[in-house]
Amino acid sequence: MRVGRGSTTGKNEAAAIMQQNGWLSRQPEPFQKEVLRRSILLNFAAGEVVYHFGDDVGGIYGLVSGIASINSAPPTETPRLVHIGAPGGWTGEGSFLTRQPRRIELRALTNILMFHLPLDQMDQMVGEDPTVIRNFSQILMMTVDVLIGIVHGLQIPDADRRIAVTLRRMAPIGVHNIPLSQTDIGILANASRKQVNATLQRFSKLGIAEVGYRSIKIVDQKALDQFLAE
Repeated sequence: MRVGRGSTTGKNEAAAIMQQNGWLSRQPEPFQKEVLRRSILLNFAAGEVVYHFGDDVGGIYGLVSGIASINSAPPTETPRLVHIGAPGGWTGEGSFLTRQPRRIELRALTNILMFHLPLDQMDQMVGEDPTVIRNFSQILMMTVDVLIGIVHGLQIPDADRRIAVTLRRMAPIGVHNIPLSQTDIGILANASRKQVNATLQRFSKLGIAEVGYRSIKIVDQKALDQFLAE
């Protein structure tokens, strides 16, 4: 992890990205500016862990560029892949709201650039204006919306559609290659590797996705949406 080095994206440019995407873009402009003023711009290399499941309490992280994996499980189980983070997404609010250890593991799948708002800075903001708790709590509600979508997708009986819904969740990442294996996609979609392989080959022929070695790219989101609407 490096502080603001090794990236061509400066803090002003990174701030503009976050003000146009995700949770922060939905907040009042004065709050946006205060969050970004107090935040630190960090680089993480592919494979590097931002924080582990069970780590001590800390602040929030916002993804500016790159792709991150979100891994979690009940306390007695080994964390597994549950979601992919796209630019504009923020996480880490649980520790701020509950003062309890981290419930997820956040890991860089590619080189990533993130804003980090430390816990003490969040506490200072609340001390100056207690109503900003509502702004921070909106991260939690957006996370709940994602989890509702994940549960709904896993309840779909048909494996093709479960896999399609899983790929649809990855679509906000855009045209980038998503560095996931077919086994990884199977974990996300509760499907066997054989089922994933067959579905991806079908989607490749339909021009929905391009499949590479340990990577997939959604090339026609509208066609994917049409498949799900049938």
